[in-house]
Amino acid sequence: MDVARGFLLAKAADLPTPAVRLSNFTRRFGANTIIDGLDLEIAPGEFVALLGRSGSGKTTLLRTLAGMDEVRGQDVSVPSARAVVFQDARLLPWKTVWRNVALGLKGGTIRERAEQALREVGLGHRLDAWPLTLSGGEAQRVALARALVREPQLLLLDEPFAALDALTRIRMHDLVLSLWRAHRPAVLLVTHDVDEAIALADRVLVLDSGRIVAEERIAAERGDRAGLARGLRDTLLGHLGVERGPALEEGVVHLARARA
Repeated sequence: MDVARGFLLAKAADLPTPAVRLSNFTRRFGANTIIDGLDLEIAPGEFVALLGRSGSGKTTLLRTLAGMDEVRGQDVSVPSARAVVFQDARLLPWKTVWRNVALGLKGGTIRERAEQALREVGLGHRLDAWPLTLSGGEAQRVALARALVREPQLLLLDEPFAALDALTRIRMHDLVLSLWRAHRPAVLLVTHDVDEAIALADRVLVLDSGRIVAEERIAAERGDRAGLARGLRDTLLGHLGVERGPALEEGVVHLARARA
């Protein structure tokens, strides 16, 4: 073996095994191809945001990674420890908050684990509350606690903040980043919000017609991205086929003020 090849093999051996890997993944429903030869890797602990127009294949991809759809015969590798947070918190109204978090857990410390997860999301005082008494933001905190109590290696977030008001959404962004730093799962966030993707992710992908058509890595520290946000926003919106105009500019200004 020559020295150069040996060096390359050694470097490859040092790379961590991806938490998620799809190679030439294709998903068809009848004559419709929803995902078309897609290649994707997500590193352990990496935070990836996925943007795409309606019908681009985002939901199909998320269902695949969540294990909801059959992938027989496809080159797909995902961790067995995974959890999903949806746009709707999907809490059972006849169970108290802590019992919603503990749903499906096994072992002798179920309540203690549920309580710890709820304290992490700032709801230690709402353990015995009923879901119908929670605000939208509180319900999503419970959903996050329910996901993280399972200690997933892969956390899938399916537009979990879309139904929240702007200020609550920003608070939830801060909470998600805090929890991600504490637990370090790989994260895939599906969102329509370009600013949300820029604020949270290490890497932003754009999906169109079942293929990843753009990829942007963000090296700047979170909280210090204002300088690159406008240019990157324009780039991502361009990939999404959105033209900038007065209405869009006004919406960006409002969001900036809310974050200030």
